[in-house]
Amino acid sequence: MIGPGGRRGGPRGPMIAEKPKDFKKTVARLLGYLGKSKILLIIMILCVIASAAVTLIAPTMQTAALDYLTLDSMGGKMTTADGKLIIDFEAMAKILAVLAVLFAASSLFSYLQSRLAAKLSQGTVKVMRADLFRKIEKLSIGYTDNHPHGDLMSRMTNDIENVSNTISQSVTSLISSVITIIGALCIMLYYSWEMTLISMITIPLTLLATSFLTKRVRRYFLAQQRLLGELNAEVEESVMGYRTILAFSREEKTKEQFSKTSAELKKTGIKAEIFGGIMGPLMNIIGNIGYLLIVIAGVVFAINGRFSVTTVFLFIQFSKQFTRPLSEIANQYTSILNAVTGAERVFEIMDEPSEIDAGTTTLTPDMVTGRLSFRHINFSYVPGEPVLKDFCLEVNPGQKIAIVGKTGSGKTTIINLLTRFYETDSGEILIDGINIKDVTKDSLRKNIAIVLQDTVLFTDTIGANIRYGRLDATDEEVRRAAITANAETFIERMPEGYDTELAESGGNISNGQRQLLSIARAVLADPKILILDEATSSVDTRTEMHIQEAMLHLMHGRTTLIIAHRLSTIRDADCIIVLDDGKICESGNHEALLAKKGVYYKLYMSQFAGIAT
Repeated sequence: MIGPGGRRGGPRGPMIAEKPKDFKKTVARLLGYLGKSKILLIIMILCVIASAAVTLIAPTMQTAALDYLTLDSMGGKMTTADGKLIIDFEAMAKILAVLAVLFAASSLFSYLQSRLAAKLSQGTVKVMRADLFRKIEKLSIGYTDNHPHGDLMSRMTNDIENVSNTISQSVTSLISSVITIIGALCIMLYYSWEMTLISMITIPLTLLATSFLTKRVRRYFLAQQRLLGELNAEVEESVMGYRTILAFSREEKTKEQFSKTSAELKKTGIKAEIFGGIMGPLMNIIGNIGYLLIVIAGVVFAINGRFSVTTVFLFIQFSKQFTRPLSEIANQYTSILNAVTGAERVFEIMDEPSEIDAGTTTLTPDMVTGRLSFRHINFSYVPGEPVLKDFCLEVNPGQKIAIVGKTGSGKTTIINLLTRFYETDSGEILIDGINIKDVTKDSLRKNIAIVLQDTVLFTDTIGANIRYGRLDATDEEVRRAAITANAETFIERMPEGYDTELAESGGNISNGQRQLLSIARAVLADPKILILDEATSSVDTRTEMHIQEAMLHLMHGRTTLIIAHRLSTIRDADCIIVLDDGKICESGNHEALLAKKGVYYKLYMSQFAGIAT
């Protein structure tokens, strides 16, 4: 992306600050995504309910089995006078058979809910990922210029993956736990409200512990996600700039910065895991305290004849059914919070304003002759720091206009405004009398071809990269574009010609060859307006001569704006405008500007003397 002052990537903005977490709103939005797979969600919930119901029925069946174990009593065919244990094997066998069926059904329902949860999670995050990707495509250039790309990538991958893991692992457990708690409570109330109250004594302790740990876990997980985004950004920057790092022997400095961020992430991660990990064991301790209270109270009630030993056994079983889900919820809390944190970071991007396009006019090629008018343009990337000041320029159809000036003088900003990557603060830009703000951005950019100073190639074939200029181009048109850009020679030497796969960013071809492919792409687009931003800055002298020859044919009859630091490449321009401090300080052809011995003369002589501008 073209940034202010001709720099790629734009001004570096501040890191994304931590925002207060709106837990309820984020969860509600996540439930909205889950709701898009209603049938799958309903079937999964039914399986969870069935599995939980089996879990609740089993203890009552086990208690019933105890009723068929008796000592000698007042009489009857199943009693003896010697005090021996009497077992009704027939009734016991029936109960055991029912329990076997219940446990088999529970296993089946558990398997089904796991399968359904996996499908639901993958389907949900697929939709989320698609929505996020579409949103990123609609973000303004200013947003992507001011936010680390690694952080955006982290939200697309790590944060959404956290959501996926939680949906597949934690949602079913959470639903099952809630159903089990409600069911166990109802059954316990049916048998004894006193014992139920004793079972609930530990609930305030559970709520107090959860409330205490929540604030700390939330803060550390939010910081952990932010630091992970920073680390990804540093890794991306190091990989992309690896050659530069080696060239300037900055390996140690890079390692030091990476280690610093990594250490901070480790420190924050440990704190997050510690506070998150405490939750489960703490719930177990509280649960054991409740279990002990139930046993003591049950024994006392049984001795006093309030209810039988089997009822005490039932409450012991259901106290586990009551406290176990609480422990499971506590154990799942860390992953749920992590997922909600990640989802909130994803929704932050989705809630960003999209690139505004108020244009209603569709600009077609037959409407464009190439006449450009820049009228009293004022623009600043940062408020109060103007880059262009009352900039005015008229360009006739077919004219070749070269824009030169010192770094940061506003050369590339003109291109940013013409393509509506950024909008002017004031003034207007017209193409053949039509204000570009009234033109849809898509149709505007289709009528402009641009060769950036940093070549952008995709991991695809050479032919596909050239065809990026016009997707419906035939193979013959692609070949002619390559010939015009003098790229045909090196393409034919490639192992598979136009079908040769390029590595990431075209890493398996030279810098000059990448530049030639970028120019071939612009040739194929066949625009009325052509922008060459340092178009030959990355090629050797011989290649530059070939490109200049090809460009003369390409620029014929087309309005061309050329931005170049190498003044030797623009001698044949119809007009050269010299920018200084955001204004045009000189204009004219090469010879006339040299004769003036002004700013252009100084720039030219400094380059001729080998001094960088």
